Amino acid sequence: MKDEIVNKVAQSTLVTFDLEELYPSEVLLEVDLSQWLDQGFILREKEFRKAIKNHDWDQYSCNYIALNCKTDAILPAWASLLITSQLSKVAEQIVWGTIKDLEKQLFSQAIANLDLTPFEGKPVIVKGCSEKEVPEAAFVELIQKLQPVVKSLFYGEACSSVPLYKS
Repeated sequence: MKDEIVNKVAQSTLVTFDLEELYPSEVLLEVDLSQWLDQGFILREKEFRKAIKNHDWDQYSCNYIALNCKTDAILPAWASLLITSQLSKVAEQIVWGTIKDLEKQLFSQAIANLDLTPFEGKPVIVKGCSEKEVPEAAFVELIQKLQPVVKSLFYGEACSSVPLYKS
């Protein structure tokens, strides 16, 4: 009779943390300020204000917005602020930058709000592989958040993890 195969990982107190689970489920949209500029570069105040006033802002309702300017236009500071004042009436959150900047901000907020109780005094492995791209900054923030409360930290998968920290 052969020995039974025992899954030691399943029996251990090792807690797996998958950052992908914090990936924003909300709709993330990019709004390019250059769409309201003459030829994408020139801000003509009267036309710009008129276009902003007449724009359908409800299409961004309950969404997370990355506001930017895709062209190299030199803009007065108030231009992005005027658009932000309209978006803030309908959007959940607005970030100046790209979708990647918005994702980074949302991960940062989610990590800041983590309940650390389930990880206190336990060995924790931060899962390395995911289907969605997780910003490197999220891993850096997570390690800083977990390290003061965990027994040990690893990165990767249970079968081939890299030790990061041990108390």
